Amino acid sequence: MARRSIFAGLAALGAVAVAGIVVAQPAPAPPPVQPPPLAVPSPNPDAAPAEEAPPVQVVAPPPIVTPPIEAAEVAPAPPPKAQVAAKPAEAAIKRTRYDVAVIQALDKVTAESMRFEAAVGKPVRYKNLVFTVKACERSAEDEAVEDSMVHLTVESQPRPAPGKPVPAPRQAFRGWMYAASPGLNPLEHPVYDAWLITCRAAAPPPTALR
Repeated sequence: MARRSIFAGLAALGAVAVAGIVVAQPAPAPPPVQPPPLAVPSPNPDAAPAEEAPPVQVVAPPPIVTPPIEAAEVAPAPPPKAQVAAKPAEAAIKRTRYDVAVIQALDKVTAESMRFEAAVGKPVRYKNLVFTVKACERSAEDEAVEDSMVHLTVESQPRPAPGKPVPAPRQAFRGWMYAASPGLNPLEHPVYDAWLITCRAAAPPPTALR
């Protein structure tokens, strides 16, 4: 009996402790109050549907009208150029050619001077020089300077010594000589000098007397 009373006392004490623990715990917080939902009007089946906004119409600007151009504002076109016939080139006046060249020669060693005539195509000797005239002419009327010019060759060829062969000639000059400008294209020789005096026509052959 004593044991039962002890167990009963212990059980009572446990119940009181449990009750105290339950009382000591704070009460749980109440749940937050949710606001009532907004009332949404129910759709009226008889109501007409909302109309959409009409599209915006963009008005195009009017075209720019260019004012007409007056005839006075337009410069008249130049008249076509007349086709000028090209003038035929005037024929150049040819120089007059002659048959004989008058030449002056000088020996620089002896200071001996001699004037002689040389016909076109016929060799002429002056000491150790041989002159062969190819052409002799005078300036034309349309040329600014009146002059005579000769085209010739000058060869240096000493006279053969007796009993010896003729030595080979050596060309000393070839080209044009000018009477008005003897220093333009001179003969360059250590012993001799020569220049043109003029050009003239060959004298007609003498006629036989009857």
